[in-house]
Amino acid sequence: MIRSKALRDSANGQSCSLNIAGACNYSPETVVLCHFPHESHGMAQKSTDLSSGYGCSGCHDAIDNRSKSGLSEEDREFYMRRSQIRTWEKFVALGLVTVKGVK
Repeated sequence: MIRSKALRDSANGQSCSLNIAGACNYSPETVVLCHFPHESHGMAQKSTDLSSGYGCSGCHDAIDNRSKSGLSEEDREFYMRRSQIRTWEKFVALGLVTVKGVK
């Protein structure tokens, strides 16, 4: 299980990487590191910090089914995985995660 305060704190002031049509509020002030479903989570336990993405409050509510976004499971999965890759790229750019062979 990967837990990193630096990864979670890196969301402050970032752009939303979920960008869910009709849900995104495009407000960096509301962006947090949203945890996505993964085999590492259980009842009342968040997934690893790598199964995550930067999300504004509107998109976070849509992904967590707290709003009436009407997202299909397929669309929800698409947005989560796209956000995860965008966020990993940001982690690398910020020097929070390194990948061997990448300069």
